[in-house]
Amino acid sequence: MSPDTRIEIGQVHGGGAAERPSPSLKYLAGFGNEQQSEAIPGVLPQGQNAPQIPPRGLYTEQLSGSPFTAPRALNRRSWLYRIRPSAMHPAFRRIDNGLIRTSPCDEAAPSPNRLRWNPLPFPDTPADFIDSLVTIATNGDASARDGIGIHVYRAARPMTDRVFYDADGELLIVPQQARLLLVTEFGAIEAAPGEIAVIPRGVKFRAELPDGPARGYVCENYGALFRLPELGPIGANGLANPRDFLSPCAAFEDRERPCQMVAKFEGNLWTTELGHSPFDVVAWHGNYAPYKYDLARFNTIGTISFDHPDPSIFTVLTSPTDTAGTANCDFVIFPPRWMVAEHTFRPPFFHRNVMSEFMGLVHGAYDAKAEGFVPGGMSLHNCLSAHGPDRATFERAVSAELKPQKIADTLAFMFETRLVVRPTKCALETPALQTDYDACWAGFEKMFKG
Repeated sequence: MSPDTRIEIGQVHGGGAAERPSPSLKYLAGFGNEQQSEAIPGVLPQGQNAPQIPPRGLYTEQLSGSPFTAPRALNRRSWLYRIRPSAMHPAFRRIDNGLIRTSPCDEAAPSPNRLRWNPLPFPDTPADFIDSLVTIATNGDASARDGIGIHVYRAARPMTDRVFYDADGELLIVPQQARLLLVTEFGAIEAAPGEIAVIPRGVKFRAELPDGPARGYVCENYGALFRLPELGPIGANGLANPRDFLSPCAAFEDRERPCQMVAKFEGNLWTTELGHSPFDVVAWHGNYAPYKYDLARFNTIGTISFDHPDPSIFTVLTSPTDTAGTANCDFVIFPPRWMVAEHTFRPPFFHRNVMSEFMGLVHGAYDAKAEGFVPGGMSLHNCLSAHGPDRATFERAVSAELKPQKIADTLAFMFETRLVVRPTKCALETPALQTDYDACWAGFEKMFKG
């Protein structure tokens, strides 16, 4: 089939996407905006959503990300104009879940123990994005639309004639090693280490590997859709600015050959076979679409007087709950920034948090841990489990000259959640689990001079 009628790696048919590398991919800017895009001029219906006969013989389809009657400010849906209806497929059948788990998952008891892992190795047999997923922990109940799943992907081969969608939650993807090219129904987006991508619940995609083997983290959000946090006293600007979020321009594949479609539904994987590519959306409009964000554009807010502010000021996205100020999940980052606080212990202080904290490190070093927390690794500090700087970091901090300091070449993140996080059996049994993590808090001397 000729290149102008299908997407290949580096080939996109449509308005706004073209060849790799990423500078040639074009995007629509804004968070939660009403967007519209067409791969062929004139195919997007005007003045109505569902004309009797859409242009060029396309089929009309609405994809709802919220109930029809959700308040306008929270209502998420998009209209797709595609070559074939999504309904055109045979029955699904169950397949093995591999190492993917979904809450409620009670295969291992939660504990107050602090946990930390080295980077998980790539599978012995090269796996694509789906087959390489391993669940580290979960909380809540996916069926009740509450909680999150935390996964790691370790993909060494691209998804070929295979697509995936998740009916249980939206996927916040945090690349740590190598780029992902995410071909979606809405068009293509690329996410590199230092960026994130969000695939909404139900949106089909495949993951290609422009740089070879890729590893990273995934937060599967069962709860309210991620949104920008309120700014409160910060004012009208700051943190993650809406204009820096990017959604794909329409692009499509008109390809007739077998394609496996894998769905995650109520915690299990299901599959069906298609005779064509499902990435056949020629035009779309709405406010429910994949998006990406460059974390380097985060406008970091911090103290310019004294004391260490709460990490909530580093929140990029939040999934709220019905309890004001209490998140189903906050996505928080610790990026490069200036430290200028006077008379202050500058690293994160010792604390016991009613929220549970799962951390990962994309690159560099984290300022609260001198050793042991490495890029690709992760840690879990559950509800009210005491933690803070290790001994080496503490000793440096209390003796440091408090001049302005730039924390550079670092990017750590945290999934902070109101519910206790329950590790999976696999996460507790992997050799990557550090059995000596508690030792980093050993040996603190008594300095009391009462």
